[in-house]
Amino acid sequence: MSAKKGDAVAVHYTGRLEDGSIFDSSVSRSPLSFTLGDGNMIKGFDSAVYGMVIGDKKTVTIPAAEAYGERRQDMMIDVPLSEVPPHIEAEIGLQLTLQGPGGQPMPVTVVDMDEEKITLDANHELAGKDLIFDIELVSIN
Repeated sequence: MSAKKGDAVAVHYTGRLEDGSIFDSSVSRSPLSFTLGDGNMIKGFDSAVYGMVIGDKKTVTIPAAEAYGERRQDMMIDVPLSEVPPHIEAEIGLQLTLQGPGGQPMPVTVVDMDEEKITLDANHELAGKDLIFDIELVSIN
């Protein structure tokens, strides 16, 4: 039986960047479970699992457009220092969480600062990057 839309699947995976650095892996923990085609996985990962059978292993390269998208300039936010709460000591690399439209949390990273403002990057940390995944299909339910 091969994996198809609507199937509950479990996979082991290792995700790495083109330079070989690993950004995530399920190998030392439980397999990742999800429903194929329900929109909860990045498009390229979901597509890679279609047609696999239990025990299949594959390596796929997912272009940025099918992963976390390209980096977007409109996701860079300048905030005047006067609007930064006094208890936050801003420094480059600091990760914060803002409240996005609709109230959902929006993680951001301080990427620049000067005497007047800080610049926050709301792009996903993997945006603009092609991702390489080693995938093993463990189960189909």
